[in-house]
This record gives sequence, C-alpha cells and structure tokens, in this order.
Amino acid sequence: MTLIEPSWDEARVAAANLANLVRLQATEIVPINQSSNRVLAIAAKSLVELPTYITSAMDGYAVAGNGPWNLIGEIKAGSPFQGRLEPGQALGIATGAVIPEGAFGILRWENATVNGNQISGETSEEKDFRPAGEEAKLNEVLIEKGTTLTPAMVGLLAASGYDEIEVAKRPTVGLLLLGDEIQLSGLPKDGLVRDSLGPQLPIWLENLGCQVLQVEYISDQLDLTISAIDKASKQFDILVTTGGTADGPRDFLHSAIAKLNGVIHVDKVAVRPGHPQLLAMVNGKPLIGLPGNPQSAVVALLTLGAPLINTILGKPNLPLPVISSDDLFEAQSGFTRLVLGTLDKGHFKIGKYLGSAMLRSLAHADGFAVCTNPPTTLRWLGLPL
Repeated sequence: MTLIEPSWDEARVAAANLANLVRLQATEIVPINQSSNRVLAIAAKSLVELPTYITSAMDGYAVAGNGPWNLIGEIKAGSPFQGRLEPGQALGIATGAVIPEGAFGILRWENATVNGNQISGETSEEKDFRPAGEEAKLNEVLIEKGTTLTPAMVGLLAASGYDEIEVAKRPTVGLLLLGDEIQLSGLPKDGLVRDSLGPQLPIWLENLGCQVLQVEYISDQLDLTISAIDKASKQFDILVTTGGTADGPRDFLHSAIAKLNGVIHVDKVAVRPGHPQLLAMVNGKPLIGLPGNPQSAVVALLTLGAPLINTILGKPNLPLPVISSDDLFEAQSGFTRLVLGTLDKGHFKIGKYLGSAMLRSLAHADGFAVCTNPPTTLRWLGLPL
C-alpha cells in the first residue's frame, strides 16, 4: 500500500520498516585499524581483563615488607620481574609495569628518600596498585551492537585483544541525477544551473554509512530514466535519484517506476522543504527519490534515506532530542517544517537563508530544528557531518 503524503514521522517509520523487508544487511570482518566509522555488527566483549595484569599506577618503587628497602633492580613496562620480591627489597617501577609477586605497595619516587641503594619512605598496602580487570572484566560488553565506531572505540577494542572485528557491510549506492538543466562545471550560463548535488550527495551518503559506486547524469527522457533505473537496480543495493519527483510534464520518475513494475511505498511527505519525495521498490531494491532543489534533497535524504540506511546497517533509529530556541517557528497546517541552524548546549539558533534551493545556511548548519503544525515540542535532527 502506498502512503500518500504521510506525516514526516510516519514516513520515517515507513522507511525503517521497508528496510526490514528488504533484508540487505550483511556483515564482514575488517582489520581493527580499518574499522573507524563502521557499524559494529556484534556486541563487542573484552577478550581479556583490562588491565590484563596488576600494574603500577605511578612511577616509583615496588617495595616488600617494612622499610628501609634495598634497591635490587628496575621493572620496565612490558618487562615483568622474574621472581618474587622479598621483604626489605625494592624495585624501581614505571607506570604501567607489572607489579611483582610479593610487593606490599608502591612508594612514589617523589616521596622516596634515596641513599645509594637504600630506599626509605612511607606507603601503604596495595597503594597505587592498578587491579587487573579494573576497567573491564573478561567477556564484559565494551561496545554495543549497532554502534558506529569512533577512533577511541577502535583503540579500546585493540587494547582488549581484537585484531579484527565484525562490522556491517556498507550498502552500495547508485546515484542518478535526473534533469536537463544541470551544468557540471564552470560558471552557469544559458539558463543552466551549476550542479551542487552531484558533489555533495555522495559525501552525505558516505557519512550515513553507504558506499557510493556510481554517479550518473540522466537527461529528462522517460526511456533513458527507465533504462538507468533498471540497470542500477541490478547493480547496487540502494538507488538514489534527484529530480523528477513532482507531477510536472518533465517529471518521469513515477512513470519509470510503474513501467518497471516497481511499487511506491511513500509518495510525497507532509514536510517543508522536501515535499515531493518518494520511496519505492524496484527489482527488489529500495529507491529513494529526492527533489531537485538542493536543500529539499538533503531534507528528503534525512527523512527517508537515513532511517532506511540505519536499519539496513543495524543502527537504532533513536527518538530525536528536544531542544529550545528563542526564535519563532511557523509550519504549514498539517505539515512538519525543518529549519536549518546551529545548536549550542541544546539551544537552537535559526539560519538566515532558508529557501529550498539555497545552500548558504546548509553550509554553516549543524542540522535542523523540527517543528510541526499543530505545534509540539521542538526537536533536533543533526546533519551526518
């Protein structure tokens, strides 16, 4: 069943549900140092205790029994002492080095008095011992499934014993830009407009977790549109088109989908900007139809594309956070309006250039304030930067 002009929230739910039906999700194993920005396909458990050994939290001396102590050597990080420390003995120790068997405590170097090989000072039992497993126990979940890995998470996984990790495969995308008015380089002339979607949409899609393998420009002709969609749907996991989503005389996307026996699941969304957008299935592959205006295209990508892609990758579609603002917002009755701007500590400041064909505010924004009519709480939709 086609949803015709559903609410913005309904359209996002429909996109996520369509991804569940498509079942494109697959996984792959990648080296740990190549896993940043990838979506974790498992709940990653620690393969060892962290720290793995009882180590010193400070530079100083590992001492046994009562002082003063006789300095018998030094322990470096990565070179454990072979043997047992006997009462009255001390070993110089570096931060992170393994504490020897028999040690009573750590005497920090700044608290120690050194006279030749004699060390004196005060410490206490297990002082500055860093226990094994203090940070994580063996098999403790460190990072939940569906998390996009950050550099720090990659470091944590490496420290806990991973050489490689299972992540969601990035869905492949074929991007088709429809229209005769696009100029690909140079200054626009003769009524043409300089292409801004071809350069930016692949980056947005990559930031959402996809792998864009084709960017193709298609003239406004029904047969060319049909052929391009049919071919791309057999090569890629997801199709993204721009333009042709309205009902004008040169808008062929609906007709092309029908000719290919595709099914439109969402046709237009009650949102401004971005209203003439659609979500369809063609040859078993999802097709995200974005409007041709630049800001509208980005809104549509976040409306239908983000929930679909998140679900394919196994990422959660979380509720949008509530924000505040001193600015006034108006939305068309029965519509959601997405307003570009910046967010600082939960407080939103509206952008200046908000037209659906404008890029200036988008270039300096963090995301969109989401407002509705009738009004509800103001919410935040961040850009995938």
